[in-house]
Amino acid sequence: MELHDLYDLDRNKLNKTMMRGEKQPEGAYRIIVHICIFNSKGEMLIQQRQPFKQGFSNMWDITVGGSAVSGDDSRMAAHRELLEELGIDYDFSGLRPALTVNFSLGFDDMYVITEDVDLDTLKLQYEEVQKVKWASQEEINSLLDEGKFIPYHKSLIDLLFYMRDHQGAHTSRDTTTPEQKK
Repeated sequence: MELHDLYDLDRNKLNKTMMRGEKQPEGAYRIIVHICIFNSKGEMLIQQRQPFKQGFSNMWDITVGGSAVSGDDSRMAAHRELLEELGIDYDFSGLRPALTVNFSLGFDDMYVITEDVDLDTLKLQYEEVQKVKWASQEEINSLLDEGKFIPYHKSLIDLLFYMRDHQGAHTSRDTTTPEQKK
């Protein structure tokens, strides 16, 4: 039995939980996480879901994604999901999501990591992942066009690729001096 903590619109914990698969109460939200690992060549590690996995079966997806379970904060959920699905023990302490995408049922925290992972060392979770590979932005967009990738907005994929080496929403720092601001 998997329990999920529930939050209000401002992301304050409600001290309520729901079981996985249960109808989510109106006005209550949950946290999910996605982790995008990029290598030094600028490729994203993607996974292909198992053909028997319910929901987007046999489709390609970004590195890892999943729900926070009761007691998890976002970083804990990211660590657990990455360890469960690919066997990667990554330290998320001090790391904030690159962005949070709000959706009708909650908050989707997206982490962007650059790490040259050796695919041969990964321990794929049989229940979730059938295979992994490195893919360029163009390849992922082609998989989206072919209906072989979970149907994310292309602009989100493009943003994730951009954010792998850019932080924040601005393209450069404000260099206005205090004297110029007067």
